[in-house]
Amino acid sequence: MGKKNEKIVQTAGRNQLSDIAPMFAHLNDDVLFGEVWNEEAISTKLKCILTVTALMSSGITDSSLQYHLQNAKNNGVSKREIAAIITHVTMYTGWPKGWAVFRLAMEIWGKDEPATSKEAFEKSASFPVGPENVNFNKWFTGTSYLQPISTEGVGIFNVTFEPGCRNFWHIHHADKGGGQILVCVDGHGFYQEWGKEPVEMYPGDCVNIPVGVKHWHGAAADSWFSHLSIEVPGENGSTEWLEPVSDEQYAEANK
Repeated sequence: MGKKNEKIVQTAGRNQLSDIAPMFAHLNDDVLFGEVWNEEAISTKLKCILTVTALMSSGITDSSLQYHLQNAKNNGVSKREIAAIITHVTMYTGWPKGWAVFRLAMEIWGKDEPATSKEAFEKSASFPVGPENVNFNKWFTGTSYLQPISTEGVGIFNVTFEPGCRNFWHIHHADKGGGQILVCVDGHGFYQEWGKEPVEMYPGDCVNIPVGVKHWHGAAADSWFSHLSIEVPGENGSTEWLEPVSDEQYAEANK
C-alpha cells in the first residue's frame, strides 16, 4: 500500500485575520485546507501541482505561490518535475509568468541537495522503503531495501537502491509466461540489457523484461532510486544470477 497523505492542518487564517474577518479565516483554515485539501479522491501531490498551475495561470507570483511551491516540494514534487510543470504551463500562460515562477522555484529547488541518507529519502518516497534487502545482498553491489506491496495474486515489491547500488547481471526464466515489469516511483536509476545501451529511469518510467534476457538495474551514482518490481505470472519461474556489473560498465551508464 502506498504512503498515505499526511493530514493538512492550517491556522494562518485565524492567526492573521480572526479579529477582522473570522468568516474568511474559517473558510481558509477549515474549508479550503481542512476539507478540500484533505479530500482523498486525488493525492496531495497532485493537489499541489494543480494549485501551482492555477496560481501561475492567474499571474500570482507572491508569497502564496512561494508557499505552494514549497508545499509541492514537501509532498514529493521533484526538481525535474517542477521544471517540466512550469515549462508546460508557460506554453499556455505566457513567457513572463514562466520566468517569474522559475525564479521562485530556483530558491526552493535550486540549492536542493540529493538525499544523502535513507531517512532523508523516505520523507518524500512514494512507498515505504522497508528494511535492508538482506536475503539478496549477495547479488547486489551496495545496499538495497525491500518492501512488499502485494504478495497475493501478482507479487509487487518496492525495491530501493542507495546511490551507486545496482544488482548483478541476471536472467529471469520460466517454462511459460513469466518475466518482470519495473516501474520507477522515485529517484533516478538505470536499466540495461546485455548488448544494449543503458536506459535511464525516472518516476513514471516503465520497462518490461521478458524471460531469457540478461540485464541489470540500479541507482544512478548520485541518486537514490526506487522501483516497483512486478512479477509476471509464469510456470516454474526462477532467476539466474550472474556476474556483477563491473565498475567500467556502471561508469559508462552514468556518463
